[in-house]
Amino acid sequence: MKLSNKCRYGIRAVFDVEFHGKGRPARISEIAERQAIPPRFLEQIFQDLKRAGIVVSKRGPRGGYVLGRPAHAVSLGDIVYAVEGPLGISDPDESMDCERTSSRTITKMVLAELSKRVEECLNEVSIQALCDRGNGTSHGPKGIPGYAYTI
Repeated sequence: MKLSNKCRYGIRAVFDVEFHGKGRPARISEIAERQAIPPRFLEQIFQDLKRAGIVVSKRGPRGGYVLGRPAHAVSLGDIVYAVEGPLGISDPDESMDCERTSSRTITKMVLAELSKRVEECLNEVSIQALCDRGNGTSHGPKGIPGYAYTI
């Protein structure tokens, strides 16, 4: 499974707002430069994130975007859902009107379960967890100190 560019950029942008902004508003131009994301595309992503309440905009000369709620309360799942909608792994032939077989029913159930597990995994990782790893205050796989997420 591969996340769309929009999802990956959205996650990187929200991480950037918290990690580099440190509570101060972050400008799209700064985020775009640090994360190598096209600014026009980033503006569209931020509109979706703003609509979902993940970020809020501050106007004025020192304006930009800040998180709309604490970093520990923003999960990767929240971001993916805001920019892409529900993530679902489904059978591409599901919409076809044909006789249901037991193998098809079984694979549909398995794919639904897999989709649920992927969603649970995304919901378990918060932006705060990414920042902690970026700061070296958390341990990554196999207890490696200072492990940083790369998205």
